[in-house]
Amino acid sequence: MLKTMTNKLKLSVLDQSVNSAGRGQDASIRNTLALAQHCEALGYERFWVSEHHHLPTIVGTAPEVLMAAIAARTQRIRIGSAGVMLPHYAPYKVAEQFRVLDALAPGRIDLGVGRAPGSDQRTARLLNPRQHGADDFPLQVQELQAWVTGQDLPAGHPGQGIHALPQAGTAPQIWMLGSSDYGAQLAAHLGLPYAFAWFISDGQGAAQAMALYHRLFRPGVIDKPLGAVCVSALVADTEAEAWHLFKSRERARMDRNLGRFGPLLPPDQADRDYTPQEQVALAELRRNAIVGTGPQVSARLLALAEELQVDEMVVVTWTWEPEAQRRSYELLANAILS
Repeated sequence: MLKTMTNKLKLSVLDQSVNSAGRGQDASIRNTLALAQHCEALGYERFWVSEHHHLPTIVGTAPEVLMAAIAARTQRIRIGSAGVMLPHYAPYKVAEQFRVLDALAPGRIDLGVGRAPGSDQRTARLLNPRQHGADDFPLQVQELQAWVTGQDLPAGHPGQGIHALPQAGTAPQIWMLGSSDYGAQLAAHLGLPYAFAWFISDGQGAAQAMALYHRLFRPGVIDKPLGAVCVSALVADTEAEAWHLFKSRERARMDRNLGRFGPLLPPDQADRDYTPQEQVALAELRRNAIVGTGPQVSARLLALAEELQVDEMVVVTWTWEPEAQRRSYELLANAILS
């Protein structure tokens, strides 16, 4: 039987440092910093940054570095990775990085981990010529958890007796990220928080994954399930303006379907001639898009949270103009958090 949500919905942010046409890529990184400060003032729960490599559309390649800069500019909001693509790295080094981050912002650090490459396979090999296989991922997560929290590894493990420094009274919170049943089941098995990437899968499999997570969860790092859903949403003062701004995102999405990647175009330059097949895909994209005014988008998010039995929505917003992105988060906060 589904529970009835009694807590007020929490809102969080995932920002990917999207590259905008006509601006330097370095500006995208600085816009992420400004957005984090803005969203903290609006009352958002957490601010996550992503990891992608060799992707002209998204230039957020080093979440650990961005998180340190955000930590220096904020006081309350939780800061996290969404995520660290763990197969590229040694869990011990990741643990050290995030223990340093926790020393900079005690009790405010989230360590979201995923097993996707966040890049093409050629780039993945450059990141780590000895890539960990998919079968290694659960062990990597368990090793990471032990080093992050200061627990000892079992006797016989090569890392037994080795600790990630600096140690302190707080520790980063590991989140399992995913867009399939795999991450949901692993998070449930290890007793970890779980975030489903609705914006990647267009919601496909979300209900099943979240249901599996709640049904299979056993206490571990946390005592009871803690789930969130990451959605793409765009808010403007009028519905017409919101759909106009959305043209930038829909052009990027349609180009991506053809294997074309580039900076986000201004909405006035985003239209192109679409084939009949593309027009069908575009109509489907618009049907599923969460776009509109504050009340319209908040109603969609609240209904989705109720359907999926989560108390937190993590919102991804792409606009060409940084001011429009900040306004979108402001209007959404006014509609839900006020």
